[in-house]
Amino acid sequence: MRKLIYGLSAAAILAGSPATAQEPAQGEVSMSPEMPEILTLRERAAIEDAWLGERLDTVVPALMRENEIDMWVLVAREYLEDPVVDTMLNSTSLHARRRTILVFHDPGEGQDVERLTVSRYGLGGFFESAWNPEEQGHDQWARFAEIVAERDPQKIALNISSVNAFADGLTSSQYTDLAEALDPKYRERIVSGFDLSIGWLETRIPAEMEYYGHIVRVAHSIIGEAFSTKVITPGVTTTDDVVWFTRQKTADLGIDSWFHNSVHIFREGEEEELMGDAVIEEGDLLWIDLGIVYMGLSTDTQHLAYVLKDGETDAPEGIKAGLRASNDVQDALTSSFETGLTGNEILEIARKKAIDAGLEPSIYSHPIGYHGHGAGTSIGFWDNQGPTEKGEYRLRANTAWSIELYAKEAVPEWGGQEITFRTEEDAFFDGETVTYIDGRQIKLHLIGDTEE
Repeated sequence: MRKLIYGLSAAAILAGSPATAQEPAQGEVSMSPEMPEILTLRERAAIEDAWLGERLDTVVPALMRENEIDMWVLVAREYLEDPVVDTMLNSTSLHARRRTILVFHDPGEGQDVERLTVSRYGLGGFFESAWNPEEQGHDQWARFAEIVAERDPQKIALNISSVNAFADGLTSSQYTDLAEALDPKYRERIVSGFDLSIGWLETRIPAEMEYYGHIVRVAHSIIGEAFSTKVITPGVTTTDDVVWFTRQKTADLGIDSWFHNSVHIFREGEEEELMGDAVIEEGDLLWIDLGIVYMGLSTDTQHLAYVLKDGETDAPEGIKAGLRASNDVQDALTSSFETGLTGNEILEIARKKAIDAGLEPSIYSHPIGYHGHGAGTSIGFWDNQGPTEKGEYRLRANTAWSIELYAKEAVPEWGGQEITFRTEEDAFFDGETVTYIDGRQIKLHLIGDTEE
């Protein structure tokens, strides 16, 4: 694994970052956290490549051996990357080159897993070139077939799945060309790489988790600024103004949004949520949904804010109680995580806990990591609180999660108007315990004279 990128040591950058000293928080997140230092592209490259090397050295061999796969083949074309290949490209390989064929081979007997690319060039120092066209001919598929025959694998895993897009990155034409190149006996040894693909994408290594708090803190900081009088002037600012502030702020920091952020208004007397060009007024309850991608890892956060009326110093008790109810549903869910259970089983257990406690929950939580809606099992959907095909995958340790859900509560001060108190916070499951990566919202953002 390369330890030095562009003359910068990844270890030195991490050691010098204030975020690495930050312990994952279990409790309250600050309502206006200071923005962490944003690393340069060069600094990010060093860290991300160090992570990639460690992941290739540890995660791939473990998954191949757990699933008894001795060869894993990934094929992608430039600008049409397999979702897994896309995460295996080093920091200066922004796309697959022409056709990229990656081959992992486990020779067994405790030997290291080979990492080959059937290409004229290696790949970032992580995959060794296994094709010299001038010496071995210009037929890339023929060279691939030779590599397979030389190693005689018993199972050849390909990324083909009708269940999950993350494990379905091999296109039809590439599958056809691959299969035609192989000796018929090897075609019969092709199996699905589903468990390898999902396992690779969902697994978070310790080095990533040392920095994930920093990444989530950036998202929390953007929300804290958006939900303040720096951005919002009641009677003037619209929900779209706040949305575009968050998008612009994210872009100005040199990081990405993985979806167009949302801001809605719950208002006394209004049956439907207000959005778009709706003007924010005093007494409104605001909801935001924001997701960023930084250091190759995603966040997904939903927070609630109350716009103080003239003379108010706090939100109505009924609105604060609604957030507490949502926290209680979070607790019902996170206490139900158990390695080996399916997402459907976790959903059923958590809903029962919440309902038995007198809550009216809806749970629709999902893994997070390389992707915002990440690889792994699903725990409910907002429009389906029953078992689903995607919820049949089993929960694994060392996975990150967006704990996304709501509690429906009546607000007495609003004449009993029912509100869905929607919250979402990013968390990590170590196999035993769920820990919020940068804390969770347990107090409303207050927009007005009492801001922190």
